[in-house]
Amino acid sequence: MVGIIRIPHDIMGNTPEHVASERVVAGTPMQTVANAYSDAGNAFHCGIWEGEVGAWRVSYAEHEFCHLLAGCVRLIGDDASETTLRAGDSFVIPAGFEGIWEVLEPARKLYAVYEPKPDDGHALG
Repeated sequence: MVGIIRIPHDIMGNTPEHVASERVVAGTPMQTVANAYSDAGNAFHCGIWEGEVGAWRVSYAEHEFCHLLAGCVRLIGDDASETTLRAGDSFVIPAGFEGIWEVLEPARKLYAVYEPKPDDGHALG
């Protein structure tokens, strides 16, 4: 029988790690991930992420749902779109998004990530 898996909002992640230097745009951002669940096919993951002030380049192959628990972030698309999100906001970053992830205030989010595999019928065209 499959059981329900709770995702506590107060779980602590691994030791904070620097964002890869080749992706950093501003600051010396650190991030921590506490992955709470991954499916057997390793395509779906969820947990808690924390990030410190700074900005870095992102390129999403996965779809990500986020609920910001604390802090403030700004997503700047390569198309010049700009979205600022604050604690309490929920949002989706679709696969194919490219741009800059900027943490304006130390942030903590609940995430659920789905990365389509080429053979599952949901891959990007």
